[in-house]
Amino acid sequence: MQLQGISKRYERDRPVLRDVDLEVAPEERLAIVGGNGSGKSTLLRIIVGLSRPSTGTVRSPKGAIGYVPERFPCHDRMSAASYLRHLGRIRGLGSRAARRRADELLERLALVGGSGTPLRQLSKGNAQKVALAQAMMVPPRLLVLDEPASGLAESVHGVLADLMREAASGGAVLFTEHHDAFVRKNATRICRITNGSLEPATSLPETRHPRKIFRVGVVPKPREASHELDWANMRGVVRTRPSDDGVEIHVLDEHQEDILLAALKNGWSITTVTSET
Repeated sequence: MQLQGISKRYERDRPVLRDVDLEVAPEERLAIVGGNGSGKSTLLRIIVGLSRPSTGTVRSPKGAIGYVPERFPCHDRMSAASYLRHLGRIRGLGSRAARRRADELLERLALVGGSGTPLRQLSKGNAQKVALAQAMMVPPRLLVLDEPASGLAESVHGVLADLMREAASGGAVLFTEHHDAFVRKNATRICRITNGSLEPATSLPETRHPRKIFRVGVVPKPREASHELDWANMRGVVRTRPSDDGVEIHVLDEHQEDILLAALKNGWSITTVTSET
């Protein structure tokens, strides 16, 4: 995969990306890092063909491209297994091969609730498992992952790392991730986006500025009208613990609004919001 002179501008806004040149070699696992809003997701969407660059050219590899977006749409009534088998057949697998591959991936990723669970009932973490499985149904020549560890329990990070290595053995992997330790452990090369430009990064900083954490208390109201939520696996959640009648959630500042919105949309009351640091 090769990018030459890629720039992206939305109407009269300043460029999100500026003259990006990039080549991803076979068997490489390349991490793209940068701050929030730096253009990482925009670059990935251009690479997979979901967005057109304002200038420049993209040379994609021949063969399948697997893509896991930052937010995987999972509002369908279709079950996780049916969805994966359907995608497998679209991508050229026979019915039996698609069923075997879907079952294998869901078993490895330990989908909670079973493969017959409708997509719309999946938690954030389990929806992410289905997103990873769909990208790997057919071995991709290029696997593109936008924060793949987001929402996944740490116990699943090893399986994710294995899938990335498997994809790189027959192609290449390009991913973004906000977990520095995951990047250090799984990337063979790191590039950083700064002010829209892509630059080589030999390493990540070992220390980071303290991140503000909020403590959010939520309770269901009433219980029969509230949807169960997997708070611990939601993006930005540091830890959770039971409270007298609900859950106490410790969440990073930048993801506090996501937690509050999820609570309100699913029939929960917000009892407290306090800062820890």
